[in-house]
Amino acid sequence: MKIKKGQKAKADPKLTGLSDWIEGTVIDIENNPFKGLVIAIKDQMGRIFFGEEKYFQFFSTNNSNACLQ
Repeated sequence: MKIKKGQKAKADPKLTGLSDWIEGTVIDIENNPFKGLVIAIKDQMGRIFFGEEKYFQFFSTNNSNACLQ
């Protein structure tokens, strides 16, 4: 999956230090030669979390309301 600015993502508690996954919007993507992709997200409270791609779950920008029954 190609990650884009504006995409929704969740940050792992291992990264944030909080008890739950934090949902936010991708605001920056950096290709770091030592760490690989470094992602920054901003949550609804204005907090910014950043870290390696492995600490994030990304949501598809396609919002399909298909019935799976």
